[in-house]
Amino acid sequence: MPDVILRLALPSPLRRLFDYRAPLGMTAADFAPGMRLRVPFGRREMIGVLIEVTEHSEVPAAKLKPALALLDPVSPLPPSLFKLCLWTAQYYQHSLGDTLSWALPVLLRQGDPAEARQERFWQAAADARLDDPRIARAPKQREALTTLAQHPHGVAHALLSKLQLSKDSLDMLLAKGLVTVEVRRHHPEARHQRWLAQPELPLNPEQSAAFQAVRAGFGSYHASLLAGVTGSGKTEVYLQLIRETLEAGKQALVLIPEINLGPQTLARFEQRFNARIALLHSAVNDRERLDAWLAARDGEADIIIGTRSALFTPMKHPGLIIIDEEHDGSYKQQEGLRYHARDLALVRAHQENIPIVLGSATPSLESLHNAYIGRYALLRMDQRAGGAKPPKFMRLDVKSRPLDSGISGPMQQAIGQTLERGQQVLVFLNRRGFAPTLLCHDCGWLSECPRCDARTTVHQRSGELRCHHCGYAERVPRKCPQCGRVDLRPVGAGTERAEERLSILFPDYPVLRVDRDSTSRKDAMAQLFATIQKGQPCILVGTQMLAKGHHFPRVTLVSILDADGGLFSGDFRASERMAQLIVQVAGRAGRAEEPGRVIIQTHLAEHPLLVQLTEQGYFAFADQALSERRAAGLPPFAHLALLRAEAHKPGQAEGFLDEACSAAEQLLGSLQLHAIELLGPVPAPMERRAGRFRAQLLVQASARAPLHKLLSHWMLQLEQMPSGRQVRWSLDVDPVDLY
Repeated sequence: MPDVILRLALPSPLRRLFDYRAPLGMTAADFAPGMRLRVPFGRREMIGVLIEVTEHSEVPAAKLKPALALLDPVSPLPPSLFKLCLWTAQYYQHSLGDTLSWALPVLLRQGDPAEARQERFWQAAADARLDDPRIARAPKQREALTTLAQHPHGVAHALLSKLQLSKDSLDMLLAKGLVTVEVRRHHPEARHQRWLAQPELPLNPEQSAAFQAVRAGFGSYHASLLAGVTGSGKTEVYLQLIRETLEAGKQALVLIPEINLGPQTLARFEQRFNARIALLHSAVNDRERLDAWLAARDGEADIIIGTRSALFTPMKHPGLIIIDEEHDGSYKQQEGLRYHARDLALVRAHQENIPIVLGSATPSLESLHNAYIGRYALLRMDQRAGGAKPPKFMRLDVKSRPLDSGISGPMQQAIGQTLERGQQVLVFLNRRGFAPTLLCHDCGWLSECPRCDARTTVHQRSGELRCHHCGYAERVPRKCPQCGRVDLRPVGAGTERAEERLSILFPDYPVLRVDRDSTSRKDAMAQLFATIQKGQPCILVGTQMLAKGHHFPRVTLVSILDADGGLFSGDFRASERMAQLIVQVAGRAGRAEEPGRVIIQTHLAEHPLLVQLTEQGYFAFADQALSERRAAGLPPFAHLALLRAEAHKPGQAEGFLDEACSAAEQLLGSLQLHAIELLGPVPAPMERRAGRFRAQLLVQASARAPLHKLLSHWMLQLEQMPSGRQVRWSLDVDPVDLY
């Protein structure tokens, strides 16, 4: 009988497969691609995923180790998701084992069974009677038995406290034989006969046209870009499309950019639908995540909502994918497998032959370009739902004006007038902490991170200087480390400083700060938003967390304290990000019947970008930016890959990249590839970060196919380079951040 060789992908950065012998007594018929096996790897054990079964191996038979155990009777990964992982690993030039590891929930990576959890269920015994003399003088036991009798299928142990059932009482009933305990898996709820728990809102003509256009493409792949201004009712279109999907017996996957949007999205979906909803994001514990993943795979979840990693959730009956705020940078994974969830979602929708909707008030230039050339259907919604008026913009020139913690006099006056009218104000400053740096007024010393080429931020509440790049923290010094003087002053303003000053300027109104520091505690975000939704006059101070998808009907003034940062960046995408951020923040104003205003503080009030954005709108800016990108040969009219390297010693990273660049130049000649440029190597814009020296090499191509042909050959060479073992290097295909 020929040997059975198992070719496995292991969670390792090595872009290769590993061969093992099948466990004793097992034949080729026992295995299928996607199954997990426990195997020896060096001195430890690993969980691998089977890619193929073969009879031959290049490894000598004597060196082949047997796999220790087969963990799955069938593959936990459906064929469609397995195929997506193969495509992802190839496109992003990443290890297949690591890619499959990203796609699996943590517990499956660790070897847990791919089964819904078993739980204890308490039930009244078949012959139990409420008039049993043994509980005549035990009212709590009698109440517990009465409650259990009302639940013929039993009560899960986790729900005892919710039903006010005492464990002690149940234990006593168990001892008397009046209740039984059974360990079994959760039975999925049956699909509801009526999907709507509340009536749908009437659609205006623009919403209705968008809904009908997507609905017409149901049953096959069709990509739509839903470009609706903030407040135009994109979510209502999503909800009605999902209802159509559910009625067709299919499942819907909804991706959102931020964890903080999860609870409010979930609440809105739960109010609308009698549906089984699975929520997947990094704040969900490992067991809950696996249960949600399995429920979606087995068709027991109707709607799946999650952040970028939820893209890899299997669906038994896929029907629709929605990417909300498709322009958002958080859809790009920046560590490990550097995939873009929006782009992969399009691949998945195509593979599964289902429609996909990309929604945004400020579409990315890549998506707009795809819509303009007909790759996506462009669905415009330019009117706010319910008759709300778009906010009015005002550019406030602060040159020569005194700034009080970053707030000018006219801005203070506008905030005060809005509060006196009983309305709410949103103050936007995309810089957390108290101040960007600490300065010695005597010698000019500035607080700097010892591990990065960056200044430390003053956090006054905690009395710390923190680096927002590497996490380094130290106590705020009492005197200057350089000259010993005590005149240390915070320079610039962050959200903490703005919050403190606004609390002094407007003592009669609550000031609520929304940034990563103030919302780190569990439920902190929900509590803040509950306060805001009461509608009482208050001031919201926050970073870009406030810009994403939130509905604040009482906010009528948006104050942008510093709009100049994105105008002078070395990254060609900086102006696009700044325009998106301004429009998204501005969209929080005037979403109900009261009109909204947006005041932008700037030292460059006549800058062409700001003038165009505020007077002509985002799409005029986007069209201008696209024409500039076309002229410069930048994405979406070109394709990029960024090779990054970092090392503990200066010059090591550049040395590796020089060697890599030479190898790439030779490949361009031998493969006869044209219209590909190698730019660099150069030091990274922040050369030293977290104690490592960083450099990068940019590959730019006019077409995608030759770029990927180069990359596939190049990666094989880079993995063999001795200099590559002295540095940490990674390849980022389609980078969104050149820093």
